Amino acid sequence: MSRLNDQNASAATDMVAALETLKGCPADAGHFLIKSGFSPDQAAADFVESYAGVPATPRGGTEPAVLYQQRNQPDLLFGLYGCERRIRGWLPALAGCRMTKTAPSLAPVSPIHVKSDHQRWDQIDLGGLPFPQITTRDAGPYITMGFVMAGEAGQNLALSAHRMLVLGPDLLGISMLTSRHLRHMAQRAGEQGESLPISINIGVPPAVAIASATGTAHLPSRLDKLSLAGALAKAPIAISQGPDDGAFYLSRSAIVLHGELLADTTTEAIAPAPPGVTMPEFLGYDGHAGAPLQLIKLNSISQRPNAMMQAVVGPGREQSAILGLGGALSLALGLDEGLLAENAFDLRFSYAGGGMLLLFVALKDGHTTPLEPLARQMIDICPFVKTVVFVDQDVDLSSEEDMLWAMTTRANLAQDCHPVQGFAPMRMDPSQGDAWAKQKGYTPTRCYVDATVPPSCRSAASRSFV
Repeated sequence: MSRLNDQNASAATDMVAALETLKGCPADAGHFLIKSGFSPDQAAADFVESYAGVPATPRGGTEPAVLYQQRNQPDLLFGLYGCERRIRGWLPALAGCRMTKTAPSLAPVSPIHVKSDHQRWDQIDLGGLPFPQITTRDAGPYITMGFVMAGEAGQNLALSAHRMLVLGPDLLGISMLTSRHLRHMAQRAGEQGESLPISINIGVPPAVAIASATGTAHLPSRLDKLSLAGALAKAPIAISQGPDDGAFYLSRSAIVLHGELLADTTTEAIAPAPPGVTMPEFLGYDGHAGAPLQLIKLNSISQRPNAMMQAVVGPGREQSAILGLGGALSLALGLDEGLLAENAFDLRFSYAGGGMLLLFVALKDGHTTPLEPLARQMIDICPFVKTVVFVDQDVDLSSEEDMLWAMTTRANLAQDCHPVQGFAPMRMDPSQGDAWAKQKGYTPTRCYVDATVPPSCRSAASRSFV
């Protein structure tokens, strides 16, 4: 076992190293601010009011990384991932590369076991950490950038981000979708009458944040999420054994909560919060308190020296960038390699859809696959996708204006917007709800937009300056 060496840390494998790259960085690539005099709740409110972008607010542009200094607690960091270009620049495998070209060639880089520099707290008290309550409607303070890890490798590894409600000094409630691998592992443990040992990692390496946003079910057999993170970083991710032979954790996480995922549950709608409401979701609307939260019991807390607490406000450019890069990576890894190579020039999820609902696809010149089955396969892999917009490869997917230009001048939406039937509506999107359908008089469905130039019209529709 090697010893953790900060001199070998890169922006891809260490959040602190990534933050250092923003100091003195040009404003158009994102920047770094330090503010003081804000409580955790006030810091969240200030970030929303001053910096958060679409879909949290109508504000365009990148989000800066803002460090809110705290008294007697770790400082609170918002906005680190508020720029897709910034994140790509930290990840050697993605910097300056098209996702469709990079993903199929990613080779796994296994994690390394190291002796961590984490310091164990004398007492277990979540009150010692600056968890913000994002809105007054929330049930309480939430962990919003907690990456839960169970197992170590392969099918025995779960690594995913979840929102977790702070219920007491050593107790959390976690929200998990039914499709999550972590939930399946917890169910198997519960069936054997056992709890599931886990670590909750806060302030993780950027490569881990993106890899964790991919879908486990569609990863090729050569990759799990830790070896995928290593592939993105082109360097191994450091992991360590938890205290008292507990669950493994990410050695370069700023703060780690060590504990067990129990079979017991609790409600998320806790008075005086409005019934049925949780903290804002990734699309910019309040969440729904539906399924019970599963309980997590902590047995220790550890942190690196001078640790920072990372958080997000729920929706916004930061959350959208993480989800969008993870989703595009999932598609590029999950689609049939021949289908991908023959048809897709590049893939990108728009901030406007929270990084999940609105997918841009640039098609290769001379592609032959019909668009409806291609869109359907993409929705099968990324089931939150609502709209797929197909364009030609001369359109810049990273420019929302260029996408609108293509949709305006290379499509007649009344004819070129086509339904993709057979997918269940998503309740997080208001326009897919029952009340919306009743008022509008139609059944919500997914769709794709053909904003490509017909082959016979290409000479008349070529760009003047490209």
